[in-house]
Amino acid sequence: MSEQVLRAEKADAADELAGVRERFVLDTASDHAAGAAGVYLDGNSLGALPAHVPGRVEDVVRRQWGELRIRSWDESGWWTAPERIGDRIAPLVGAAAGQIVVGDSTSVNVFKALVGAVRLAGEGRDEILVDATTFPTDGYIAESAARLTGCVLRPVTPAEVPAALGGRTAAVLLNHVDYRTGRLHDLPALTAAVRAAGAVSVWDLCHSAGALPVGLDEHGVDLAVGCTYKYLNGGPGSPAYLYVRQGLQDSFDSPLPGWNSHTEPFGMRPEYEPAAGAVRGRVGTPDILSMLALEAALEVWEGVTVDAVRAKSLALTDFFLECVEAYLPAGRVDCVTPVAHEERGSQIALRCPDAGDVMRRLIERGVVGDFRHPDVLRFGFTPLYVGFADVERAARVLGEVVRRP
Repeated sequence: MSEQVLRAEKADAADELAGVRERFVLDTASDHAAGAAGVYLDGNSLGALPAHVPGRVEDVVRRQWGELRIRSWDESGWWTAPERIGDRIAPLVGAAAGQIVVGDSTSVNVFKALVGAVRLAGEGRDEILVDATTFPTDGYIAESAARLTGCVLRPVTPAEVPAALGGRTAAVLLNHVDYRTGRLHDLPALTAAVRAAGAVSVWDLCHSAGALPVGLDEHGVDLAVGCTYKYLNGGPGSPAYLYVRQGLQDSFDSPLPGWNSHTEPFGMRPEYEPAAGAVRGRVGTPDILSMLALEAALEVWEGVTVDAVRAKSLALTDFFLECVEAYLPAGRVDCVTPVAHEERGSQIALRCPDAGDVMRRLIERGVVGDFRHPDVLRFGFTPLYVGFADVERAARVLGEVVRRP
């Protein structure tokens, strides 16, 4: 038995989050011909299914929709779901209640936030800074928002933001964690720099929420968006969320005013008057089936702290890098994720020239990560259900795959 296997067994035995794994539907040894349980390291794309969600969704469909029908908007709490679920997400991103509304996609919420940010910045500010390494959709939305608001769009790296800020800067759109490399950007320092320049900060939390502390309130973030199907395990296409800082809510002017964000939605008045609070981030009728599946999924966080998740995430990724070094030939892969804890999210990205073929063979062996063009292997570590034995096996199988012709 190797040193790595022994270390994994010891770490799993001491893991305070080990019991949370039982709350999820995961592969077992019987699911694979090799006789070993699968290893799921793609929670940074789609989180695993919490075991109780199917039963909850069945109740929503059969009883709430099938029996109560229209009455469920009141009796089952459908109408208030966007704010109620937002309040469940709030502590996971360091926000007080009443500042997050759930609904729409991340892309739609980026649009709301970025145009709203420019409007908050006011006259004389006609420039938007956007993370040059951002997920493509954020860039597309930023370009459209710039055209709509008459702003100039300047792509810059996060490190270049402080020097790029100026009196013309209206809004800055940044990713907390780089989706390719797993690099964690300095949200506190960058937010402070944006605030000092008189601009409005917009953060994309898709790859950090549920994996590490964010501290939206503590660090004075203005606006933030995020998806819920990665580390929050809400299911494919589950609704995203929008955070509007308490002090900005009365002046936040959404570019997508809808009847759901009206102060009197059933008044059917032709004039639009925005509701108070985070509710003005709503647009149309909530997507109830996926929203209530998300609400059920968030119950896996009961008794779990984000600090504990972060500690385990760093331990898992440290151990994975050690196992990669032990099991793979020197120089076969290069790690593009920062080694320093303060710069690392909850994924490890490895560069190798045949990454697409390597990932295909890994998946055939029951180790599921993902491939990013042209040469990056991504492995996401969700501490709620990934253990140290999983990490050891993933690195060992990776070593076997890259050694095979």
